[in-house]
Amino acid sequence: MTTKERISTQFTLHPAAAASELLAAATAEALPTITGDVEVFAIDPEIADTAALLDATDLSPATSANCVLVAGSRAGEERIAACMVLANTRADVNRRVKKLLDVRKASFLPLERAVAESGMEYGGIGPIGLPGSYRVLIDSRVAEAKELIIGSGIRGSKLLLSGAALASLPGAEVVDGLANEIV
Repeated sequence: MTTKERISTQFTLHPAAAASELLAAATAEALPTITGDVEVFAIDPEIADTAALLDATDLSPATSANCVLVAGSRAGEERIAACMVLANTRADVNRRVKKLLDVRKASFLPLERAVAESGMEYGGIGPIGLPGSYRVLIDSRVAEAKELIIGSGIRGSKLLLSGAALASLPGAEVVDGLANEIV
């Protein structure tokens, strides 16, 4: 059974462009910049966190991609990236992301700041609609996925799209080895 088939047995899928009430404002505004189908489904906000959603849907971690916001600075210039990695991997912040950002030290963006700057809710932050100054780094395994679940910007819904659609986001960079398998 595909991810979409499994999701549609528990939730009602809608074309995301026709269901802006299920999206953060920034996400809804940025949707037209993506090539490909993007669907949205409402969920109980209590299962917005990846592990809870996967438990509730009995899906594999390889069907869900997390958005991790990372920051660092060099010569007084702050550099921020949204790293899209599969739920069964972890962003390689200390090596790969640090090198891509060309900073000496990279760390996760503080929660309060991530929420304030993205205009999205914790547990729902996704790459669609993030500030234009953020780089969007997509692990190649995410870009290759046929179907993915990602944040919609709010805790009460999730997006379903292909990795190719996600990689079509303006300025997105597909990166080999952005994440490491969780062992």
